[in-house]
Amino acid sequence: MFKTRLLSGIVLVLLLIGVVGYGGNILFGALLVISLTGMWELYRVADMERSLLSCAGYASALLYYGMLYRFGTRFMAFFLVLSLVMILGVYVFSFPKFRADQVTMAFFGVFYVAVLLSFVYQTRMFPHMGKAMVWLIFLSSWGCDTCAYCVGVLFGKHKMAPKLSPKKSVEGGIGGVAGAALLGLLYGYVTIRLGVSRVDPLHCAFICGVGGMISQIGDLAASAIKRNYEKKDYGTLIPGHGGILDRFDSVIFVAPVIFYLLVILTR
Repeated sequence: MFKTRLLSGIVLVLLLIGVVGYGGNILFGALLVISLTGMWELYRVADMERSLLSCAGYASALLYYGMLYRFGTRFMAFFLVLSLVMILGVYVFSFPKFRADQVTMAFFGVFYVAVLLSFVYQTRMFPHMGKAMVWLIFLSSWGCDTCAYCVGVLFGKHKMAPKLSPKKSVEGGIGGVAGAALLGLLYGYVTIRLGVSRVDPLHCAFICGVGGMISQIGDLAASAIKRNYEKKDYGTLIPGHGGILDRFDSVIFVAPVIFYLLVILTR
């Protein structure tokens, strides 16, 4: 199991380096596919992945990415209203086929997966520094996860959220945030020395520290949804890791936070 997880993790990282490093339409298209796959996994957990209601969710995601590509985020509020109208339209015209909680899940899937994941692309396209700073998303989310695991194994005594993730500890959580901040600091120094970024290393450390905290909330939130529906994993697409949402659960929350921290700190 460990070997499978390690090999698939290496392949995932190599693909990530290629796609995110290239950016542009390649990254945009990849995130669209990942978003639709993640939405399918989320809807599958709720036993509604092939329903007309979920189709409205997929259509909303496609609409969102189309508007993002053409107009940026200028019409975000309009998109959210239009998406809700589309999903509610299916709900009312097929009543009583669907329940109100399924309507909530359909709309939630669009925002939680498609919209939040798109901030990886928006960060990558950030003026002048996106190519370097986009990696803070993965340093803070996956770096925090790795550091939290190591510190938790060595020093973990107090459970963080025993009902959601019995193996996570408070000590591991603190170690994860500290580790993510340290990775951000080192990355900031390296990028400045290489001349690919002008962002203060202390700012990178702060961004990754905050990202580390947020990533743990994202991880636990994804676990909470699975527990509500009594599921172990979101899927089996990534051997040893589970589904798209099992691997990108923290990235989903961290990406918009990193984007807006860059906006604030570089004004």
